[in-house]
Amino acid sequence: MNNSNHTPSSTNPGDEAAPGTPGTGENICPICNGSGRTDAQECKNCGGTGKVIEGIGGA
Repeated sequence: MNNSNHTPSSTNPGDEAAPGTPGTGENICPICNGSGRTDAQECKNCGGTGKVIEGIGGA
């Protein structure tokens, strides 16, 4: 699923923060539903990973 050249520390447009940021976690990309592809192309929201970084908890 992850055939992109993104490094673990890079962010994608759908990410709310960089990976490893306290108070965040991985979630399935809402655009491609975790497949990493939309319309036979790499999903632009998650960069083809199928995952986005989102804030957890709530305040």
